[in-house]
Amino acid sequence: MRVCLIVYDNESYIHWFPIGLAYIGAVLRQNGYEVVVYSQDVNHWDDEHLTEYLNENEFDIVCYSTIGGYYQYKKLLNISKAINDVKKRPVYILGGHGPTPEPEYFLKKTLADYIVMGEGEETIVELLEAIGSKQPVAHITGIAYRVGQKTYVNPRRDTIKDIDSLPLPAYDLFPVDYYRLLRMPNCESTDFVMPVISGRGCPFRCNFCYRMDEGFRMRSVDSIVEEIQFLKAEYGITYIAFGDELLMSSEKRTEEICNAFIRKRLNVKWDCNGRLNYAKPPILKLMKEAGCVFINYGIESVDDSTLRVMKKCLTVKQIERGIEATLQTGISPGFNIIFGNIDENLNTLQKGVDFLLKYDDHSQLRNIRPVTPYPGSDLYYYAIEKGLLAGCEDFYENKHRNSDLMAVNFTQLSDEEFYRSLYNANVTLFNNYYEKLKQKNEKVMRSLYLDLDDSFRGFRHT
Repeated sequence: MRVCLIVYDNESYIHWFPIGLAYIGAVLRQNGYEVVVYSQDVNHWDDEHLTEYLNENEFDIVCYSTIGGYYQYKKLLNISKAINDVKKRPVYILGGHGPTPEPEYFLKKTLADYIVMGEGEETIVELLEAIGSKQPVAHITGIAYRVGQKTYVNPRRDTIKDIDSLPLPAYDLFPVDYYRLLRMPNCESTDFVMPVISGRGCPFRCNFCYRMDEGFRMRSVDSIVEEIQFLKAEYGITYIAFGDELLMSSEKRTEEICNAFIRKRLNVKWDCNGRLNYAKPPILKLMKEAGCVFINYGIESVDDSTLRVMKKCLTVKQIERGIEATLQTGISPGFNIIFGNIDENLNTLQKGVDFLLKYDDHSQLRNIRPVTPYPGSDLYYYAIEKGLLAGCEDFYENKHRNSDLMAVNFTQLSDEEFYRSLYNANVTLFNNYYEKLKQKNEKVMRSLYLDLDDSFRGFRHT
């Protein structure tokens, strides 16, 4: 059977490597399937091009994966139409964070034949075996499917306990020379970047976060090191962007990874997602020694009451101590702050602004975005329970128009007050960032023209 994996274009200059599809491609190829990747992202093909491609290149199966989001939802509808317009339409399988929490709605909306819910590596192999042999699929866990106008949702599949048993992502199916040009915080213009997954899941459950699967499973440190060594040798990768939800899942785990990097002399830069309750000076010092240059922290709020509502399992004191320790170590922190969770007010928003102004190291442009109750999150079900949202269709068709606009108002502010306050907050943050940038460039010019600094290499964008 011939399988086409579709990578959609989100209009980025350089896209994030589609590591989820690369894992799917690896297990399919391991099980004897012919796998071809359609790279709409790299080529910026329009959606109609996909119909032409599938008409000219016959496949038995097409697979498409998408996350939740207003842009991704609209893109999914267009891609689905392009697939459904194919003369000899292949079997259409959909997966990812987007359709998993509400599979019945997505089956009806896209006319996909199957949805793989949650992790797909084991499910997709079992499903394709059944399709190829024309066997029933009612017993296959982890799928939803359509028969005519009727939809069926099977029980969820257990998670893959030993993720080390999976093959490495099928990098060779993809144009890695393109993806490695991705720019990440504190990478040099000569660095080549690729994402790696250190584990799956997260031990925490924030009320705004949707997780496809319960539980937290770590890869062995040896497996992570092996993949990085492969990427260095095969593709010249010098910077690893850990793309999973939480590398810093505990102090012990972080130490194990860092010590292995040092012991194996990997000599790569890397960034990761971290927890501020684990951001202590000895751990951070070890991380820096192991090559860490940036830690992305999910702060979300600097108000203790809001943090409790969010179920962040953090306090403002822990956040401040962790950020100060990170900056003192010489690692850049990522500041993610959102506004508009249940009963937030202007005071909580101002705390976020004050915090960013105090601790910002100007390595990134910071702004505060409204919280979004994505389907599957606790906040999504809270919104439905309180009558603020009618369900999945209401979310995607009516409420979620843009990630920087409010989908549901959980505060006591009017919509107009909400947007005016968010506008004022972000104007303050943007003005601060560009003023610091201006001062930095003026300092460079002073050194160049007044001190005749001949090491100057031009005002470059990267």
